Formats: sequence, C-alpha cells, structure tokens
Amino acid sequence: MKKILLLTVSLMGLSASAQQTMTPELLWSLGRVSALGISKDGKSVIYKVSTPNVAENKSASKFYSIPLTGGSATEIKETEGLVKDKNLSPDSKLILTSKEIKVEKLLGSDLHPELEKTTAQVYDGLDYRHWDTWNNGTHNHVGYHAVADKDGFTDIMPNEPYDSPQKPHGGDEDFIWGPDGKTIVYVCKKKAGTAYATSTNTDLYEYNLETKQTTNLTPNNPGYDTQPAYSPQGYLTWLQMKRDGYEADKNDIIVRYNGADLNLTAGWDGTVDSFTWSADGKKVYFLAPVDGTKQLFEVNFPGKTKIAVTVTQLTDGYFDVNSIVGFSGDNVITERADINHAQEIYSYNLKKKTWKQISTVNNSVYNNLALSKTEKRYVTTTDGKKMLVWVVLPPNFDPNKKYPALLYCQGGPQSALTQFYSFRWNFQVMAAQGYIIVAPNRRGMPGHGVQWNEQISKDWGGQVMDDYLSAIDDVAKEPYVDSARLGAVGASYGGYSVFYLAGIHNKRFKTFISHCGVFNLQSMYGTTEEVFFTNWDSGGPYWDKNNAAAQKTYTKFNPINNVDKWDTPILVIQGGSDYRVPIGQGQEAFQAAQLRGIKSRFLYFPDENHWVLKPQNAMVWQREFFRWLKETL
Repeated sequence: MKKILLLTVSLMGLSASAQQTMTPELLWSLGRVSALGISKDGKSVIYKVSTPNVAENKSASKFYSIPLTGGSATEIKETEGLVKDKNLSPDSKLILTSKEIKVEKLLGSDLHPELEKTTAQVYDGLDYRHWDTWNNGTHNHVGYHAVADKDGFTDIMPNEPYDSPQKPHGGDEDFIWGPDGKTIVYVCKKKAGTAYATSTNTDLYEYNLETKQTTNLTPNNPGYDTQPAYSPQGYLTWLQMKRDGYEADKNDIIVRYNGADLNLTAGWDGTVDSFTWSADGKKVYFLAPVDGTKQLFEVNFPGKTKIAVTVTQLTDGYFDVNSIVGFSGDNVITERADINHAQEIYSYNLKKKTWKQISTVNNSVYNNLALSKTEKRYVTTTDGKKMLVWVVLPPNFDPNKKYPALLYCQGGPQSALTQFYSFRWNFQVMAAQGYIIVAPNRRGMPGHGVQWNEQISKDWGGQVMDDYLSAIDDVAKEPYVDSARLGAVGASYGGYSVFYLAGIHNKRFKTFISHCGVFNLQSMYGTTEEVFFTNWDSGGPYWDKNNAAAQKTYTKFNPINNVDKWDTPILVIQGGSDYRVPIGQGQEAFQAAQLRGIKSRFLYFPDENHWVLKPQNAMVWQREFFRWLKETL
C-alpha cells in the first residue's frame, strides 16, 4: 500500500521534568467535566465535576461557577436558578419534566394479582427488552407541574404505551415549550412491540395545553425526527433523517418557515450531531464530524431573502468540540477534548479565531505527564481511496526503538473515530503502556462524506476489512514498529471486526481482544433488541433465501464461518446486561476458541451492559486488558 501523506503533530510539548505517564488508576481519578450552562447574568459558566471513587465503587459530584474570562472556580452547593431553565414555561409558572408511568400489564403479578410472588413476564411482541432493561410496563412520559408544586405531574401522554424521552438514552432534549407557552413539542416513536423494534420513525408531536389535543408535526417523514428547538423568531427547528430503519442516515437541520420545511444542510456532504441558534436568528451553529475530528460549523438562515444557504466550518485542529454551551459576545462557550486531554470548558472567539481554556479541572495532572504524540496519516486503500489513520505514539517516543502496535477497530459501525477521550478505550493509556495505536477512519465513518459513511451497510466483511489491513500493513512498515508484535482490539462492531479478522488475517496479528462483539450474525438477528439495525445493516433476516444481500451477510460475512481458520490467542469480554449484543455472542466465541484449543479468556461482567460503567469493574477491565496484552504480545 502506498503512503501518500504523513503529518506529525505533537499535541503538547513535553517538559523535561515530565516523567509520569498515564495509568488506568490515574485515568480513573480524573474529574469528568460537564457544563450546565451560562449563568443568568452572562458572566460565568456553571458546571459539574464527577470524580470516580474506585474504593467506594461510585462517583461523587460537585458543582462550580467560573468566570467566562477564566480564573478561579468557586464551588457552589445549589445550582437551581443560576442557569436559564429551558424547561421553565415562558410565563415562569410551569416546569416541563418527564416521569416513568405504569401503562401496560406485562408482569405475571399484573395479570394474575393473586399470584403476587410470581416472577413471570408475558409479551405479545418484541421490544420486550431494550439496551439493559426488560420492559415491565412502565414508559417515560412527558408532563408538567406548577413551579410551587414539585410533587405534581400532569401527564400529556395518558395511557400511551410509548416513550418520551426516548429509551435508552433520551433526555430533556426530547421536549420543549412552544414560544407562547401554550404548547409542548416532544419526540416520540408511537409504535409498540415488534413495530417499535423494527422502526426508527420518531416524530415531533405538539400538545396543546388548552385543548389537550396532540398533533403529529412530522407525519410525512419516515425516519428520525429529533432535538426540537425554536429560533429566536419562533421557527420550529429539528434534526431529521429521511429513511426508516437507518439509524446512521444523514442528519439534517430542518426549519419550518412559513408553512414549509427548509433543509439548511441538504447540499452539504456531512451529518449533524447537534445545533444551536444564534441570538439574532440569522445563523445556526452546529457540531459535526469532519476528517477524524468533531468541529464547530455555521449555516446561515436566509429567511425571506434569496441569499444562498452556505455551510462554513469555523474551527479546525486536533481536538473534538463536544457541545455548544452558549454564547457570550463574540465567544462560543464549548466543551472540548482530545486524545491526550479529558473534556474541559473552552471559549472560542468567532472573530479572532482563538481558543481560551476556561475550566482547568485536570490541568495539574496533565502538566506532570509525558504525553503521547499523534500522527495524522493518509493511507491508500485497495480501491484507490485516501483513508485517514490516526497513529498514536507512546510518550517519550524513540524512533530508534521498536514498539508493538494495536489496530483499533471502532464500533458503531458508523460512529465517528475522532480525537475523543474515552475512559475505557483510552488511547493515552494504551500508548503510555508502550503500544503504538493504529486507528483507521475506515469505511463507515462519518466525517468523510456521506458515500464513505454509507459504504459499510450490508458490507460488514467487505471493503472495510481491506481498509483495516491496509492501515496496519502501512504502519507496520515503519522501522519503529515491531511487525512481529501486532494486535487487533475493538468493541461492538469493532468486536465483530476482531472476530472476522481472526479468520482472515493470514498470521498478521499475534493477539486479539473483542469486547461485546458480534460473533454469529444469525443468532444476533434472533436476539438483539433493535431489529431495525440488523435489518438495515445485514440486509434482512437470514431465512429470506431470495434476498441476495442478506444471504451474503450470513454466509460470506459471518465470523462463525471462518472459525476453522482461527489460530491466534483471543480475549473475549462480555456484559451480562447487554441486550444490544447479547451475551450469547461472547459465549459462542469463547466456546469456539476453547474447543479449538486456542489460548483464550472470557472476561464477564454480569452487571454491565454494552459499556462498563462501575468504577471497580472499569478498573478490572483495564487491568485485564493489559494483562492479556502482556501475556500474548
């Protein structure tokens, strides 16, 4: 493979005295910063810092206020009333909120109350479990209460077996007051059972407080409609995907203007993560992945004028802009991170194009660390395309030495691989243990155009596998890479990638680690909870013999069909409460490896889902990850 460009950028100069490197223990001592908003007086930003306590197996949170100009943070005990509350009605009399409401009788004790000790559950359709919980008949419902009556709750979705906020990860971005306070707009997928599990058709619904009537505002769009907001002039705005069943479709900004829906990003070759209106209503600022990072963009709103709609990228660099907190004059207040630094609060000046770090929660740690360096590398793929590959080098890197390398396989499969800072798949920790990380923006990644993003659907084991191998083969040619000590690691689709590569790698790799990976595409189809995902990505059910795309998936692209070629040690990690990639996937893979006599290990977390969230479990994950690499690489 031909290497066409190599750019090396040191994310931070190393001080001569910096000797310490990042460890799992140090990683899990860092404060995790999340901004709550700008104070009502416009002078400060209010934020929360959550700090894990591994010994207690929980996290503790504190709240702070810090001037937007920077300076010393002040701990505060009470945040209520300090930040503008989007859930407070325009007349300041009502609070918009959500609550779990018992709607359906699904438990044995619901249906047979005289048998109060039964543990039975009865389902007539799918969606009987989702993410990490079983459906017990309760649903998230939007409602409101008087400011003075915190225990009150008026349900605006009475008796409906639907969820808003959406499960499993929806929050108050799923509902909003209308500009006059007489209506509430909320996101909901009003489907139940099997129809729910096979569709992504969420809509925006408007509830009228006076008439108690609900209207579907987006009945003609079959895909996702999410994140409702209003412009300063009162125009409803939201994010929209067009196709039902495709959760990674192009996400566009839609504005309902004079009875028509204007797509502000239709002509832009990218997908939007989130957005915020400017104070004057003339622009929409948004975040989106681009070229291996996540950056701040703006798009103008033409209104009645004939001015063309233009998308402009405002920021650029080796970092991720994770959220827009608010505005202060010419400054956008954001949350920002990179491979070497956990998220902090920053200010970006739109005129001067300059950054200023506001919060400094973890600076004292990073100032005493030798940091890794990141190379932005472009590799030519087997079909002649240019692919971005992040290469993360160990701290105090010496080009005259040889280092083992890990091919990192991203999940999703259509999640952006950017300058993210993870507390599990942390490149800084991996590099600090002496490994070079090779992280390709292979087919399926957003940030490189819609076509590149979509090419992975129904092609899980195709071009993307060649992309992986092109990346590791290219980097392995470097004199500082020990080509006899290569590993491949990943989670979810990345875990699938590991299982698949294990059968086709032709002895490139010396070890594998798969976390919650898809191993058997047939049993995955039969047990995963969001069937729309497998329908779209696999092409349909395995029993549809006339479906060429599906049959190709379940034969050519199914890792189980190459297990006879497995010859390399493998660590299989699995969460017991993972219903996205259920436990059987990990069990089948480990059993296959064991029965084939391959060195293998099963790391099982009975109380974790697709992720590992509890501090002590997370510490075990890190220690076992590196113990395995030490043994096998």
